[in-house]
Amino acid sequence: MSDSREGLPAQRRWMTVLQKVGTPLVSAALAVLVGSIIIWASGYDAGAAFAALFKGSLGGPKQIGDTILRAIPLIFTGLAVGYGFRAGLFNIGAEGQLFLGGLAAAWLGVVLAGLPWIIVVPIMIIASALAGAAWAFIPAILKARIGAHEVITTMMFTYIGRYLVSWLVIGPLKAPGQIPQTVAIPPEAQLPRIQELFSAGTLEALPFLQLGRAHLGIVVAVLMAVLVWVILKYTTLGYENRAVGFNPWASETAGISVQWTTVKALCISGALAGLAGSVEVMGVHHRLFDQFSSGFGFTGIAVALLAKNHPIGVIPAALLFGALSAGAGTMQFEADVPQKIILIIQALVIFFVAAEEIVLWFVRRRQKEAMSHAG
Repeated sequence: MSDSREGLPAQRRWMTVLQKVGTPLVSAALAVLVGSIIIWASGYDAGAAFAALFKGSLGGPKQIGDTILRAIPLIFTGLAVGYGFRAGLFNIGAEGQLFLGGLAAAWLGVVLAGLPWIIVVPIMIIASALAGAAWAFIPAILKARIGAHEVITTMMFTYIGRYLVSWLVIGPLKAPGQIPQTVAIPPEAQLPRIQELFSAGTLEALPFLQLGRAHLGIVVAVLMAVLVWVILKYTTLGYENRAVGFNPWASETAGISVQWTTVKALCISGALAGLAGSVEVMGVHHRLFDQFSSGFGFTGIAVALLAKNHPIGVIPAALLFGALSAGAGTMQFEADVPQKIILIIQALVIFFVAAEEIVLWFVRRRQKEAMSHAG
């Protein structure tokens, strides 16, 4: 009997891990299942649709590179939203902060032309983070000082940021020509593609490195995810952030300034979103143009939810959404399934993650069975 009792804490810990990891996986599986039913009910071949989706996202090095390319900004926006969630803040304005980060990168890339790559790129990355943080600062102050809800203020600042960038690329910063866009940043301000880092002979010998347009931003994104995880888990800054998110009243009693923590958390969240804009400008477009983001800030909310706000979990969650986006075109071309089906599947993932009790029922049922056997 004592051996059984000693094993219970270990089993409980295992079931807790299973619950944290299993819930997103079961949510994604349920979304695919329900999506298959919708595809079938619409008169399409669900098997052919998902085969085409897999082919377009993971069918070869180029396709994998496209998935990585689309996941890079989602890692940053997922981290941004998740960091805010950990402090009990819903930063829905990551899209606007992304635009300001992209604006800073596009402007500095031209201003710093001629300097070495090793100097220009770090400056642009830091400036983009500061621009995103600055755009989140006023909503942070409004939240901390007068209690203005961050959902409203960050959303309104998103519209201001998007239309500010739109006005700049149409007017003062417009490059010569008919297209509303800025001047292209020089090579020393760009993030190189991964395959450009290897010689032709190496690429022939290792074809899996031929990742198309995937660029070095994925390395920056992964390193940033690890850094955020370390901050949240091992630093005073992260402890205060988690404490305020868990119970602001108890945190205040323990001597933690809830107002100051709120400002720091929302500004750091904005800085992470600003980085998403910089990697898009530096690694993909090499310039800024009107509406250059396809909703990365809003999709980042879904990524953070699927990852349960865990910085490391954001990486596979972003890759999942990147794969859905990368394979949508192939699914439409080869299986004649509308790309809107992908949006339905993404929405179903969000639904099942949000409706956590539905998914937890499956996990808890397995937990009860294991506990009964142990008893």
